[in-house]
Amino acid sequence: GVIGPDGVGKSTLLGLMAGSKQLQKGTMTVLDGDIGNVRHRRSVCPRIAYMPQGLGKNLYFELSVSDNVDFMARLFGLSSTERSAKVKELLDATGLAPFPDRPAGKLSGGMKQKVGLCGALVHEPDLLILDELFSGMSMSEVASTLPIIEKLNAEGLSIIMVEHRLKELFRIAHRVMVLNFGEKIAEGAPREIMESEAVKAAYLGTEEEG
Repeated sequence: GVIGPDGVGKSTLLGLMAGSKQLQKGTMTVLDGDIGNVRHRRSVCPRIAYMPQGLGKNLYFELSVSDNVDFMARLFGLSSTERSAKVKELLDATGLAPFPDRPAGKLSGGMKQKVGLCGALVHEPDLLILDELFSGMSMSEVASTLPIIEKLNAEGLSIIMVEHRLKELFRIAHRVMVLNFGEKIAEGAPREIMESEAVKAAYLGTEEEG
């Protein structure tokens, strides 16, 4: 998990990890190689799933729920039979099965996020990068999505998340990194982060987060 005040570089960090932003200096190791290296980036990007910040940022609003997920499956070369099975599996898992024909543009914010998650998972990535997945979700939607993330992680999928919902993030993250002014000020298990005075002063002690 990655947390920190607004504007400190969390989304930029995830974009660099996903290969959608270009490193200006330094190196970053992602899936056993420097993501700044063009050859490595091209070889590993198909193994990375990235949900950027913003509701429905990776969706086509004129397409239906099932067509959005099917389109992503086509991009990754799944056969017709594979696509049909995978779309059904993901819609069932996220509670979207009753709405396959609803245009993505007419979904609630939380449902848009769920469709985006389905699209991200359709090719069974090795690394899942989520920038505020729970944004726009109701409490019930968050509650139904948390077990999906926990199950994926238990099955061996590496997940990196930025979240403002600290209670939920601390429930599922094994390690949390705290950014402030573009610098890492702490990293450790959730309990260690909660007890860090530096973190409390920079972030956790704000009125907004309690």
